[in-house]
Amino acid sequence: MTASVKQMTTLDDLEVVMREWVEQTFFNSPFFEALAAGQYTPIQLRHFAIQYGYYSRHFPRVLGAAISAMAPYPQWWMPLADNLWDEAGRGVPGKSHEELYRTFLLSVDPTVTLDAQGLPPEPMSSVVAQATDFFIDFFRRSTPLEAMAAVGLGSEFFAGEVMGRIGHSLEHMRYQQHHEFDLTFWRVHAETDEPRHYQLCRSILQQFRDPADLGMMLETGQMIAASELAMYTGLHQEMQALVAR
Repeated sequence: MTASVKQMTTLDDLEVVMREWVEQTFFNSPFFEALAAGQYTPIQLRHFAIQYGYYSRHFPRVLGAAISAMAPYPQWWMPLADNLWDEAGRGVPGKSHEELYRTFLLSVDPTVTLDAQGLPPEPMSSVVAQATDFFIDFFRRSTPLEAMAAVGLGSEFFAGEVMGRIGHSLEHMRYQQHHEFDLTFWRVHAETDEPRHYQLCRSILQQFRDPADLGMMLETGQMIAASELAMYTGLHQEMQALVAR
């Protein structure tokens, strides 16, 4: 345990440690470095767009599982229900996250064939399935505080930064030389949705200052985040394999 972790007494302290971990672990990983450098080909970006679509499609199931793990009090489950309502576009036609993502996918490859449910013919990658299954399985055995830390610190705390970097990286001139991508999905998450989602979770997390609780919250956040990072790394490896064929 590092000195900074030992000195944690508030959620603010924990967030500093978590932010440093995300910066060093996430953004120095192969996927984010290659994406930012404009190294992916159109075929590789197509693979990413299709597979992330599956991850996005399954995220409402993650939130539903998290709600089932919450304490039966409105202040615990309502932040996650609010997040889930955002996934549905807050009832506004055409604004669900699935529909927003479809505009991105079709801007990457307008020739993608989607069935009546909006699914492409390519199956979901095992690395995407592993990430979503790991998240959902965690809630089957978690306490309410562990579940809130998983969603809050393991996802929403840095999701805006992750999605912002993906969106910004996709603006690279090498990616835009054929046609312009519709990046609305990434911008909405980065600029509006994710920061607000974390603040809702934070209202609960900040109530816990016991060193044991803070340590557990950090460990949980890093464990869930590491699972998501494994998905990006796995997708990078799959994308590299497409070039090797």
